[in-house]
Amino acid sequence: MRKKLATAISVAAAAGLFALTGCSAAADQPAATVANGDQQDLTIAVFTGWPEGEAVSLLWQNALQAQGYNVELEYADVTPGFAGLATGDYDLNLDVWLPTTHADRVAEYGDDIVDLGAWNNDAVLSVAVNADAPIDSLEELAANADLFNNTIIGIEPGAGLTGITEDAVIPGYGLEGMTFTTSSTAGMLSELTAATSAGENIVVTLWHPHWAYEAFPLKDLADPQGTLGAAEGLHSYSRVGFTDDAPVAAGWISNFTMETAMLDSLQNVLFNGDADTSDYPQIVADWAAENQAYVDGLTAS
Repeated sequence: MRKKLATAISVAAAAGLFALTGCSAAADQPAATVANGDQQDLTIAVFTGWPEGEAVSLLWQNALQAQGYNVELEYADVTPGFAGLATGDYDLNLDVWLPTTHADRVAEYGDDIVDLGAWNNDAVLSVAVNADAPIDSLEELAANADLFNNTIIGIEPGAGLTGITEDAVIPGYGLEGMTFTTSSTAGMLSELTAATSAGENIVVTLWHPHWAYEAFPLKDLADPQGTLGAAEGLHSYSRVGFTDDAPVAAGWISNFTMETAMLDSLQNVLFNGDADTSDYPQIVADWAAENQAYVDGLTAS
């Protein structure tokens, strides 16, 4: 887990590795012929700190390179990621949460980006605590704030989850007396690791699907007021014009679906262990070989 935390914190360095190599185990295979007329060079924007998006981006890098495309993954924070998609610097992003978490970004950039559809509809925002914490609901948190060092550990300041926590969760449950800290997803995971190792209580903002639920003993606090919203869809978005420049690839992405159990299995082999980012292409290739019928279906005509 310490090695995995180091991986999360150094994800920017990993972005450089992916950009330089365009790496995928598929790159070592004889290249297939890109679909007639499709743009060959593709760039997928990956939101830094969002593992479900990283996992499916790695999966699609593998699948598309097996079809002869050259695919680079470029890591960016959410707002620059949307901006780059809108200006055409990126071709795709596979991790837009709707209708709530990324609604403001879609409203801002919606005229310059294209929704290719939802591939999963089970995404849920959460506030989680250690599994043996003495509370089970957000309604109990304010009265027991001292048991959690009077602190809620958040992720990036500009994240949709952060805004919802500030604007809905905290006022909804009278948590204004608690300190809400924000830094990064990697920083939150570091705090979670330290508290778990020390047997201390902790409260963090988190979401499903996330590999942390397999790595740490956690439970979600009940949200009877519904401040965190209902389940959301994970959408693929493209730049304007992508469906004209790469209609076959765009069709594949539009038809993409992935059940949560399968997504969790991919996240687990990537992030729940001692792998370095340089190992990711081979891990995805091995996972693809074990799920060959599904992976073949991603690029079926």
